[in-house]
Amino acid sequence: MLRKIDISHRTIIFTVLFLLGLGLLYFIRGIILELFVAFLLMTILDPLVNLFARLKIHRSLSVIITYILVLGIFGWVIALIAPALVQQTTNFVSAFPTYLSNIGLNSSETAGITSGILNQIGGVLNFTFSVFSNFISVITVLVFAFYMLMGYSGMRDQIVLLLGQEKGQRVSKLIIAIEERLGKWSRGELLLMLVVAIGNYLGFLLLKIPFALPLAVLTGIFEIVPVLGPIISAVPAILIGFGISPLTGVGAAAVAFLVNQLENYVLVPKIMQKSAGVSPLLVLISITIGAKLAGVMGVIIAVPFVIMLQVFLKEYLGKEN
Repeated sequence: MLRKIDISHRTIIFTVLFLLGLGLLYFIRGIILELFVAFLLMTILDPLVNLFARLKIHRSLSVIITYILVLGIFGWVIALIAPALVQQTTNFVSAFPTYLSNIGLNSSETAGITSGILNQIGGVLNFTFSVFSNFISVITVLVFAFYMLMGYSGMRDQIVLLLGQEKGQRVSKLIIAIEERLGKWSRGELLLMLVVAIGNYLGFLLLKIPFALPLAVLTGIFEIVPVLGPIISAVPAILIGFGISPLTGVGAAAVAFLVNQLENYVLVPKIMQKSAGVSPLLVLISITIGAKLAGVMGVIIAVPFVIMLQVFLKEYLGKEN
């Protein structure tokens, strides 16, 4: 005998509203992603804004000075390296199979290795160019971050006013904790990527390895992936080195190893010891899931999302205890 199941009007309304909410989130997912990236950018720039503010410069003017300074330096660096990077990357793509054949790999093995490595490089470069070519999204993120920096303290006051003193203070404290952890991690990670790229670039130049610039940029980008990133990013340079001579190949491996040891034992303890607190295994898992769900963008936002989740759970569990 079938039992009759009664579903209340409240349950139906809640289910419909929940599904509509999910649909709305999916529809505006691009805006949510832009807001997330803008918040990440705000956490990176906020200390510089605060530095100018401590010099008795009004916060609005401090934000403008920070934007002019950061965008000016970024634009100068891009203008300086972009032509050489594009040219060397193009030459690398066409010449890489030749270097593989020089170390005795046959055409089928060469094709497999080449396609695998070049697909990864191509994915990163295509994403980078697509981001900067999507002018509207870039401007939107910059504008969001600008207003977040301008009204950061006021935003916390509005939260307290909206939610009440107790809940508002708790949410405000949570936002401050997330901003602090994310900012430290982001700034530390960018510094590590820069140092790794420069260190490898100087080493490759010293060994006279061709395409030193794109190979070094690749090592900097893959630095975000713990353990496996330095190994994967060093493979093209090592293969090219052995394609020139065994000594050059060993030298390329030595450069990658030394830079990695410098990072792990000197830089990471000083730069990242208090900033992240995310285990390498959790980073690998989050990056893998992010790559599956959203490609390269998923890789970029995976670790920041995990850090935010960690801070939230710590605050929530601390409140429960």
